[in-house]
Amino acid sequence: MEYGASTLAMVESAVADGVDHAVLLMRHSAREFEPGRHDLENPLTETGRELARRFGERLPKQLLARAYASPAERCVETAELVLAGHAAGGGRVTRQRPIEALGVFYVLDQMRMYRAMTDATGQAPFLARWFAGEIPDDVMMPAELAARMLMRLVAAKLDAPVARPQLDVCVSHDMSLYLVRDRLLDLGVETAGEVKFLDAVMCYRRDGRLYVDAPGREPQLLDLG
Repeated sequence: MEYGASTLAMVESAVADGVDHAVLLMRHSAREFEPGRHDLENPLTETGRELARRFGERLPKQLLARAYASPAERCVETAELVLAGHAAGGGRVTRQRPIEALGVFYVLDQMRMYRAMTDATGQAPFLARWFAGEIPDDVMMPAELAARMLMRLVAAKLDAPVARPQLDVCVSHDMSLYLVRDRLLDLGVETAGEVKFLDAVMCYRRDGRLYVDAPGREPQLLDLG
């Protein structure tokens, strides 16, 4: 399955079901992994750029698309290309802009975080330790707090629509998706699998209540109180 296909299917299903404003929290497109380069400075690959553009081209064209992104270059470029693809296919777009809270704001000490990830022998064991509260609070923000802060920001986009039907695309990092899936949706890696490029969760309101959707499961009410 092509990167982003499950996200597109989720959006298409929501539109068909009458959702007129939804927000995606989505991982960026395919990126480089250059040894020795600071991880946040790794840009998109050429394939990643084409995937992001194609994702935008395949969005339902009745949607007005607006985008936000982590300040990391690969996230900003993903957002730009999604909007460009949507516009090229005849869709309406507004603009994209970076938002600090879509970055890795929950990392409070990057050097110690990378050391802890190395000690844990990889990202998955490190995330498990973080979610279990085993990483010091001066290295990583408590996971439950970080997940709620992030989804409050994402859900707040529903309060300021431009025109309906509308889709807001919030481009972030795989760690943000793992965080939200595990802490708020009870979707650990063991059940939901790896967060791939252009994977997402989606939120929207219906009858005044906030719902969150993820591929492979039914939408559920989300309480961010």
